[in-house]
Amino acid sequence: MGPLEPNVIELVVGLVAFLTVFAALAMVLLPRIDKTLAEREEATAGTLERAEAIESQALRVRAEYQAELSAARQEASRIRRAAHQEGLSLLAAVRSEGQKVREDMVAAAGVRLEADRVLAEAELREHVLSLATVLAGRIIGEPLTDVDRARAVADAFFAGAEAGSGS
Repeated sequence: MGPLEPNVIELVVGLVAFLTVFAALAMVLLPRIDKTLAEREEATAGTLERAEAIESQALRVRAEYQAELSAARQEASRIRRAAHQEGLSLLAAVRSEGQKVREDMVAAAGVRLEADRVLAEAELREHVLSLATVLAGRIIGEPLTDVDRARAVADAFFAGAEAGSGS
């Protein structure tokens, strides 16, 4: 009996043992393996579906966030423009008010200067009149007491002086 001529009894016993082990494996072990593989496939598929659902939700949330961020940027830009415009209008109003106050102050100062000039001129005329009366009294040698006449002469003199300096 060599390797090319097998023993039939050993061959049959080996074949029966193989088929018994194969049947036991096919009936007990293969269903368990199939069940485990199915569970793993289901877990993998469920995890993949959950991952896809989470990814789609994350993309949706990101899109909402981007939209809100864009809206907030536009609102901030609008607020900045409105504040800028309001600042410009307030600045123009303040400048206008300042210009008006300045013009009022200049006008009031002009009126005050004119009033002071008129008052100073009147005081100067009175002083010149009294000095001229005293000087005329010294020249004549006796005091002049007719103040009304001296005032009329002085007024005529000043009117002539103003007419001469005006032309």
